[in-house]
Amino acid sequence: MFDHRVLPLLKRITLPLAQQLVKMQVRADHVTLAGFVVGVLACVAVVFSQFWLALALLLLNRLADGIDGELARLQEPTDSGAYLDIVLDFLFYNGFVVAFILLQPEANAIAGAVLMLSFVGTGISFLAFATLAAKRGISNPRYPSKSMYYLGGLTEGTETIIVFALFCLLPHYFAILAYCFAALCFITTAMRIVGGYQTLRAD
Repeated sequence: MFDHRVLPLLKRITLPLAQQLVKMQVRADHVTLAGFVVGVLACVAVVFSQFWLALALLLLNRLADGIDGELARLQEPTDSGAYLDIVLDFLFYNGFVVAFILLQPEANAIAGAVLMLSFVGTGISFLAFATLAAKRGISNPRYPSKSMYYLGGLTEGTETIIVFALFCLLPHYFAILAYCFAALCFITTAMRIVGGYQTLRAD
């Protein structure tokens, strides 16, 4: 919902960093992999109740996610890089939820499972449409720099990171936050299914 407003602001940070990395001959895939490792460490920090560390690593992971995209555009975007980026992003998102389930299984397991199910909905509706949009040459003018059709909704990257940050700041409220965010994700899934179906039918 807010990505189209936040991404231009984030670009002011990520682009200069990417330009420096280009000079150092760092590839976008290297940053993607490094960011994923940082994300895994964030999950480990949650399991050991190191929430401030988890928050810092979470933000660093998301910074890497912004930098790798800028790097790819400065160098040469590749399908393999886009594939690696999206797969590792979805693994990290679900892994972060699993970490809170492992932290307190009795309190968080059901809420975490519901949230992960909602991620399945948002992820499948996003990727299935992106695949068919690429096949038909449909692009989203709102996100021209994205490597695949970026189908928006109530819960995009910005909202997800805000909620993940709240998980770290308010770990005892994980279940409530997870249920609320899952509800928004299910609404997003429904919006994407309807919007995607109508777009493909009309094209």
